[in-house]
Amino acid sequence: MQFENLLWEVKEDILLLTIHRPSKLNALNQSTMHEISTAFDAIYQNDSIKGVILTGSGEKAFVAGADISEFIGMDSSNAKSMAQRGHEVFFKIENCPKPVIAAVNGFALGGGCELAMACHIRLAAENARFGQPEVNLGIIPGYGGTQRLTQLVGKGKALELMMTADIIDAKEALLWGLVNHVLPLAELIPKALEMLSKIKQKAPIAIAQVIRSANASYADNGYDIEADAFAKSAATEDFSEGANAFLEKRKANFQGK
Repeated sequence: MQFENLLWEVKEDILLLTIHRPSKLNALNQSTMHEISTAFDAIYQNDSIKGVILTGSGEKAFVAGADISEFIGMDSSNAKSMAQRGHEVFFKIENCPKPVIAAVNGFALGGGCELAMACHIRLAAENARFGQPEVNLGIIPGYGGTQRLTQLVGKGKALELMMTADIIDAKEALLWGLVNHVLPLAELIPKALEMLSKIKQKAPIAIAQVIRSANASYADNGYDIEADAFAKSAATEDFSEGANAFLEKRKANFQGK
């Protein structure tokens, strides 16, 4: 697929999706948000794509934030619409039935941190930096940051980061539980490919239901959703194959059925 601000590269059955606005440190303008939305529509529909790595162009920034130039002159109504559109785009990432790994290769601030948190797993290069510094501008995170950061690191740490506008390094982000692994920059994409290579060997319907159930963990009906997801996975041919493979002491051959 061809985009203005994204690079789309498929490595076997893994998609490397790169935010590509190097002159703006990959800042998210509305055009880029629209392209991310379009890209994930295609990911949902493309059965040949088994997983996604989301990263930023260059070695300095994953996504340095939202494009503040688009905020100038924005009134309350425009701001709410922008936030709601951002929620819609990031929900597509969070609810994607295929695993999405953020390979954070530098600054992930504001909207960039929110983008990383919408992914299922976060890997950080040693030079990565994270923060929600919106209060420095007199606003707050608007693309789901107040919710996902609190879910990932707890209310106290989330409030600290959002109210102080501090920026934390990759090592601290790992201690907080914001990222899964910290690696040298050169090892970032290979580690993401290694993880996805392992995940894609599992039953894809079960993986999709794990994502669905985990995303419901803060919902009032989370346990009901888990039970429904368990039932859906138990009714698949993959479950029969997996159970028989276990009993026969062989590797399962899942077909996504």
